Amino acid sequence: MFTTTIRSRHRLSRLFDLKAARKVRWNSSAAEPPPAGGHAPSVANSELLKSNRDSALRTPEILWTGDGPSSTLVSGRETRKMNTYQAVRDAMSIAMTKDETAVVFGEDVAFGGVFRCTMGLAEEFGRERVFNTPLTEQGIVGFGIGLAAMGHTAIAEIQFADYILPAFDQLVNEAAKIRYRSGGQYNVGGLTVRTPTMSVGHGGLYHSQSPEGFFMSVAGLKIVIPRSPIQAKGLLLGSIRDPNPVLFMEPKILYRSAVEQVPIDDYSLPLGRAETLISGNDITVLTWGTPVYHCETAIHMLNAPPPSIEKHIPTSLRSANVELIDLRTILPWDIETVTESVNRTGRLVIVHEAGMTLGVGAEISAQIQKRCFLKLEAPVRRVTGWDTPIGLQYEKFNIPDSLRILDAIVETLTY
Repeated sequence: MFTTTIRSRHRLSRLFDLKAARKVRWNSSAAEPPPAGGHAPSVANSELLKSNRDSALRTPEILWTGDGPSSTLVSGRETRKMNTYQAVRDAMSIAMTKDETAVVFGEDVAFGGVFRCTMGLAEEFGRERVFNTPLTEQGIVGFGIGLAAMGHTAIAEIQFADYILPAFDQLVNEAAKIRYRSGGQYNVGGLTVRTPTMSVGHGGLYHSQSPEGFFMSVAGLKIVIPRSPIQAKGLLLGSIRDPNPVLFMEPKILYRSAVEQVPIDDYSLPLGRAETLISGNDITVLTWGTPVYHCETAIHMLNAPPPSIEKHIPTSLRSANVELIDLRTILPWDIETVTESVNRTGRLVIVHEAGMTLGVGAEISAQIQKRCFLKLEAPVRRVTGWDTPIGLQYEKFNIPDSLRILDAIVETLTY
């Protein structure tokens, strides 16, 4: 289970003191040790996750499919407890049930895939519609482009986002441009490319990258990153049915750690729309994917700091109202929602796992500086991964954790 551990800087140094660690370990009179994940809030108990039927069915902007005039009604609908990979699987099952042209393919998907997102689909729909491919990302996307161009719904899987780069040419020069190049005669709007992304805690330099920024300037593509099971199902169904090729990036650490009551009916959530998770008027925090939960923890730490870091949080800031926004769609990003928020709060902190240089946060910073310049009370702050390869042993020090986010919030509020 993924957890975020709260540490102050002076405590962090003591954690590496082997003598102190040994003393605590073997002293029988020591206090009972903390649980394996520590006492910090985790994804599993996040207040942002919808743990009951009523809140799940009233998810903002949810659009029920195939119900005509009653598309906004929730009476009679049911939910089922799912984690994120189960919600992704449920979305693909619904899409394939309702669309006979839909096919799912990729490396190892016929027996469930590395993260089990396609488990049982081959048995449910047959090996002609759910099948394995060779280990060739360029070939997977190229094949999907051909299927989509012929009118099929192609749901391709790239096993890890880190390995999507061999398919970069197919996505950028083919999928994104074919409608424009053909003057509207051809399109590949039926292509959705799923791929696990972001850190997992031990993936290192080849299995923990966040490459969404590489596609930020590609007109013709859409990029979506969900934060939870309800969001994953609704946004994936929305992506599959969108008339444009979509790169759907699933934070791998959330596959099992994020659990919600998910509506079992067919529904979608809109692409290109951010969601305000926590309303506030003092500072805006913008993020997507896994860091949503680190930001939530940082906000709790600001309002009620633990004793170990209490002296670092000015009393005057503990009542600050922080607005937390989940961007959800990275391209095209919801510039109107973010601009409106920053014009109200006057401050913006952007958090993402990818490196800072030319990351998505750079483009957002430039646009906000242009549109909100006279309203800004502090420079736009970015909290990101470091501009280095992700370390094999110290991955947790590369990602923007709750303490780094808290530091940025405090510095921006006191600027």
